[in-house]
Amino acid sequence: MTTAILGISAFYHDSAAALLVDGRIRGAVQEERFSRRKHDPGFPAQAIRYLLDDSGLGLGDLAAIVFYEKPYLKFERLLETYHAFAPRGLASFAAAMPVWVKEKLFARHLLWQELEAVAALPANGRPPLLFPEHHVSHAAAAFYPSPFPEAAILTMDGVGEWATTTIGHGRGQEITLLRELPFPHSLGLVYSAFTLYCGFKVNSGEYKLMGLAPYGRPDSERTRRFCRQIMDELIDLRPDGSLLLNMDYFDFATGLSMCQDERWRRLFDLQRRQPEGELAPAYMDLACAVQQVTEEAVLRLAATATRLAGCRRLVLGGGVALNCVANGRLLASGLVDRLWIQPAAGDAGGALGAAYAGWHIWQGAERPATAGGDAMAGSYLGPDSSNRDVAKCAARLHAPYEEYADFGELCRKVAGELAAGKVVGWLQGRMEWGPRALGNRSILADPRQEGMQKKLNLKIKFREGFRPFAPAVLAEEAEKLFQLPEPSPYMLLVAPVAEAVRRPVPALGEEADLASRLYQQRSLIPAVTHVDYSARVQTVHRETNPRFWQLIDAFRQETGLGALVNTSFNVRGEPMVMGPEDAYRCFMRTGMDLLVMNDCLFDKADQPPWPESDDWRRTLPPD
Repeated sequence: MTTAILGISAFYHDSAAALLVDGRIRGAVQEERFSRRKHDPGFPAQAIRYLLDDSGLGLGDLAAIVFYEKPYLKFERLLETYHAFAPRGLASFAAAMPVWVKEKLFARHLLWQELEAVAALPANGRPPLLFPEHHVSHAAAAFYPSPFPEAAILTMDGVGEWATTTIGHGRGQEITLLRELPFPHSLGLVYSAFTLYCGFKVNSGEYKLMGLAPYGRPDSERTRRFCRQIMDELIDLRPDGSLLLNMDYFDFATGLSMCQDERWRRLFDLQRRQPEGELAPAYMDLACAVQQVTEEAVLRLAATATRLAGCRRLVLGGGVALNCVANGRLLASGLVDRLWIQPAAGDAGGALGAAYAGWHIWQGAERPATAGGDAMAGSYLGPDSSNRDVAKCAARLHAPYEEYADFGELCRKVAGELAAGKVVGWLQGRMEWGPRALGNRSILADPRQEGMQKKLNLKIKFREGFRPFAPAVLAEEAEKLFQLPEPSPYMLLVAPVAEAVRRPVPALGEEADLASRLYQQRSLIPAVTHVDYSARVQTVHRETNPRFWQLIDAFRQETGLGALVNTSFNVRGEPMVMGPEDAYRCFMRTGMDLLVMNDCLFDKADQPPWPESDDWRRTLPPD
């Protein structure tokens, strides 16, 4: 008899569901991929329905349903925080209380109500509904599927119930939390505050701040001044990585914003940037400064975690673990022997961690021995689409295509088109779990093309021109192109581009604008080389994704380069595509040249006209 456990994260952002069957991941998917609402915070009804249908299970077949945090404990933190800061925060309190009383405080009732709308509740009794703490879910998602039998665990995010950062020790099926940092002192919330101040959206724009940071000058007087001001006035960063915030500068505890704008303006002599406003050099330096401070905090926390746990293998979870620049610096620092990061490290990953907590902590099940790899199946854990699904979609849309009986021939054809400068939408197999496209829902291009970054940003993705693109490289070829200490299958490590492929660029002054810093020929792979000669690398392994590996290998045979530009198959403001109709619509509404779905090739030149009223530039949603 099988034992199945369903994990759920919901009601904040990036809601998701994950299913374990006998301790192995059957599937995991975010609700946004179904609803088409980016960072969808609602109950993941469609994700749960998919997982149950795919596994042939009903709610009555589940051993437990596990929610990723404790709502009552979070409510306690809310009340105590408002009391501590009173009379500040009255407006925020008045706005928050009705929602909590109506929905979140009675989470058990609400969850059963939502689950009943998904599938019939069993007549012979409901399965247990469990509530681990938020950071326990993050720790479980980081440790249990990792390749390590024992590891130090570091989780960092905005806030769960009370904890914002935890250090733990994992061994076998046991997790012991050793230390935690309480709200409001939060590295994640500091980074989000700077995200907002630099003109980006909290809980979705943090990666933009990370991408902007290298355009700042780390050794300039202004950046050094910003660093001093952050460390002297905003945060007290201790040697062990813990920190205390000066709450006179922050408004997230009880207010309706992240920071006290007027105090920040006086401190930094810089107005808060408005969304879509000019990205002046001062904002680049401010992003650079907070990134430096974040990296220093992560290094100190990692050193403390490995010391307390007595183990130099480290696993990371929580939203801050998606800061791949900090991850890359940590790996290169020598503080850890091995590093593993949960691909869905943010709140979506809490669903998987909740399910693992139910299996290993509540059930007491032992972890299976690993042969050196992790349990994530390459993070290809979402819905699949067959050639039949593709054919049905094409018939509905009257879309001509060519189906290849020989996948190798298809790869050679596509490799030739990529080498000629074409941009290709690529949909294969099960979709990725987590925020990164890993070769199954990807837009691909030739990284050697000097104008490719600009083309992809402005004509394909419709997003800011400063945003970098990632390389997907054959694992066997990675060391030729990047200074990468170990494989990076989940695109969560930034590494320097190898000296052998770099090219010098003209020196620019400190006040050089963004336009003059963009689109320079910094290496033989300029489309994936960031302004600081770095790249967010994905190493592609034949064992976990043979079809994507085969395409890149065909490109290597065509050009001598075993790497491609790999960016997520979506445009600004939209989630990654999931199935054929999402993919075809994105293909037709953008400047992509070819679309490959499984064994089927669609050429833009052969397609019927797409309605002008359905154009991304006219219907672009806010990001």
